[in-house]
Amino acid sequence: MNTRVAGLRPGGRSARVQAAVHRAVRDLTDEGGRAGLTVPLIAARAGVTPSTIYRRWGDLADLLADVAVEHLRPETDPADTGGIATDLRAWAEQYHEEITSEVGLRMLRDVLSATPGVTPLTCQCASFNASQIQVMVDRGVARGEAVPEVDAVMDGVVAPIVYRALFAATPPTRDDVLRFVDRVMAGAAKATA
Repeated sequence: MNTRVAGLRPGGRSARVQAAVHRAVRDLTDEGGRAGLTVPLIAARAGVTPSTIYRRWGDLADLLADVAVEHLRPETDPADTGGIATDLRAWAEQYHEEITSEVGLRMLRDVLSATPGVTPLTCQCASFNASQIQVMVDRGVARGEAVPEVDAVMDGVVAPIVYRALFAATPPTRDDVLRFVDRVMAGAAKATA
């Protein structure tokens, strides 16, 4: 998932390098925390040269952001609970738990610390969320339910969770999250085929 180098083929040496470097970052972080992480240390663990990391990621902040984005990528579709409102509630609660955890906050900060304009990592995170929401909206449309627009969920649920997690004195609560979903659902419109 290298966003800096266009045209990389999936698999091959590039994928192996990325996997080794990502694994080295995760392992070194698990073993000794983040304070001692350096590009030469990561390179030695991954079996690559530091210049490989600098050439591919630019600097440590961009590498950490890339690892964070990979961690934030959803592995499965959101749960199908039988209705758009309950799907969104379940998804938003899980998203809230993940993002407001110590690991989730660190990942968000890593993504935001990437070099502006060099890697569109924040756009990838938004795309992951929008894709998950689209799956739930599509299910709701197929069931003939009133569904919110994907952007309405992004603006009304995802944005306040992230903003409050990063910038508020206290993170949003579960009740806040459910209230966000209920507000978005109040504006949902019946889908027309």
